[in-house]
Amino acid sequence: MTPADLSRCVVSAVRCAVEDGELGGAVPVRVVVERTRPGGVGEYATPVAFQIAKGAGVRPAEVAEVLARRLGAVAGIERVEVTGAGFLNFSLSSVSAAQLVRDLRPVAVAVAVAVVEVPDPSSGELRERLVRAAVARIEAAQGVRPGPAVSVAPVARRDGDVLARYGAVAVAWAVLTTPARETPEFCDALLVQGEGNELFRVRYARARAHALVRNAEQLGFRPEPGEVDAPALLRVLADHPLVLEAAAHHRAPERLARHLVELADALLDFQYRVLPKGDEKPSAAHRARLALAEAAGTVLAGGLALLGIDAPTRL
Repeated sequence: MTPADLSRCVVSAVRCAVEDGELGGAVPVRVVVERTRPGGVGEYATPVAFQIAKGAGVRPAEVAEVLARRLGAVAGIERVEVTGAGFLNFSLSSVSAAQLVRDLRPVAVAVAVAVVEVPDPSSGELRERLVRAAVARIEAAQGVRPGPAVSVAPVARRDGDVLARYGAVAVAWAVLTTPARETPEFCDALLVQGEGNELFRVRYARARAHALVRNAEQLGFRPEPGEVDAPALLRVLADHPLVLEAAAHHRAPERLARHLVELADALLDFQYRVLPKGDEKPSAAHRARLALAEAAGTVLAGGLALLGIDAPTRL
């Protein structure tokens, strides 16, 4: 079971509990499931019981216990625990690399690559426009109608000065990686084409994935989903649909940006295992690794597009 499947399973469990009379209130269309914070219980958690409890007139812990009993019997969920006042915590069975790649391909490819548009510096609304545009794209990708306006702290410098110094792409990254209530900071690291620049790492990882596919074609093989031993990369990729849901729910593009950095770092560590070395002949293992790297690169490109940042295939 993937984390995205878990979100749908929770919605189904709520619906069945309401239909069977165990719970009252409305059934949510979506349920936000997120990676458990460090020190928490299990791998994933959701506060859905608090949402249901408001309409059911019962304590969140009672709702959580009802849902835990139902979800504990679902294949792919190894353990369900109720913590605190009613949080549901889950541990899942391991994710199939082949299935994950197949599931992510259509999701990522559906997002068209966008190019940053430079806002009019005289408008005085640089950050607000960038954030609202990113939130609207993320919500649209999740099939959610645009929500209310996002309130953001202003940029400390004049918009025209910032754009002239750092350029539209770097400005967009600095703005969209900063939570709305905080003031974005701009530094010369944004201009450095090296590993110390997070935006560079994300775009470079995307370009490396494309280069791996190109080089594999020259060696006579193409990507084919299969099983791969790459726990770090698989974990981050499996979380991608949940990150998108959470970013849309909280109208927080910085959640997506932080996720892209984590994914890029995992892919850059993994890239050295993809192509044959020396006299090695391309095998099923190489094809499976290539498929995983290609999927990661496509997800990176799609994520950058949602932020309004282009993803070149060569850097």
